[in-house]
Amino acid sequence: MDERNRRTYLLGAIGAVVVLTLLFVAVGARRIADSLLSADPVFVAATAGLACCWLAAWGLMLRTVLGALGVSLPPPLAVAVYAGIVFGNNVTPFGQAGGEPVAAALVSKVADARYETGLAAVTSLDVLNVVPSLSLAFLGVGYYATTAAVGERLEAAVLSVAALGVGVVLVATVVWRRRHAIATRLPAVVAPRLGRLGGERFDPEALEADLRERTRRFFANVGRVATSRRRLAAALGLSLSGWLFQVVALAAAFAAVGHAAPLAVLVFAIPIANLAGAAPLPGGLGGIEAAFVAVLVPTTGIEPSAVTAAVLVFRGATYWLSTLLGGVAVSAFGVRTVR
Repeated sequence: MDERNRRTYLLGAIGAVVVLTLLFVAVGARRIADSLLSADPVFVAATAGLACCWLAAWGLMLRTVLGALGVSLPPPLAVAVYAGIVFGNNVTPFGQAGGEPVAAALVSKVADARYETGLAAVTSLDVLNVVPSLSLAFLGVGYYATTAAVGERLEAAVLSVAALGVGVVLVATVVWRRRHAIATRLPAVVAPRLGRLGGERFDPEALEADLRERTRRFFANVGRVATSRRRLAAALGLSLSGWLFQVVALAAAFAAVGHAAPLAVLVFAIPIANLAGAAPLPGGLGGIEAAFVAVLVPTTGIEPSAVTAAVLVFRGATYWLSTLLGGVAVSAFGVRTVR
């Protein structure tokens, strides 16, 4: 790891510690600890098991997307690869945005495919996950609105989710419509700069031709995923299953600390809280926990200490356990996550 990457990771880790410390101070560290110490181990284990089901669902989703690209992976291997992707996202500042290159490298190495094929699979996975996420958020908020008043903060959060989803779709649409121009012009802009950085080792003209061919293959692969209707439907179904496993896992975490949270609230709380994953923190650590507490305390009516404890149990399964499993997978595959 070079000095710049080391500094970035250190700052991200410090930021996560600061945010979590402020959360514990605001809610009350002793009360949170009491709730955690009294947590039912059966429901804690259930939360962990459901988190593993989420990993499995999205691992099979990755396998489905790769299948549309002509790449075959056995289901257990696909799940292990997806766990490795989660590991990369969880240890990289800005979450998925920072972990995409690592994820693409992991997929391409394990699947013995080109890098642009891995990048197309990971990019398609991220875009497809937006659809069920938005659907669940609007469904949950719609139902919640029939039983309680929607506060200004919750309304703003929902609008943020909608804006993000619409933004992703619009950007994807514009990029896809301009793909031929991008494949032609972008390499001509990037190659000379990369050539200067690499000194005499790179021939700018050869590099430009290589980048142009890779960019065209990337868009061709994305097109293959989008036009395979059967696999597209299967991928969306697996994506929805993964989101629902997370919802049930959060419900189990609340049960572990002795509370029952409304499922309608949990349905929209997860996609809203995950917006904090865009913060410059490793995997959104600290920011996502704080976002969950900010959304769940006013909408569930449960005391903040119990909500925070439930969120920590949930994140222990979906963040820490998945990071551990993914780290083991990445180590076994022999892929370096940081260069």
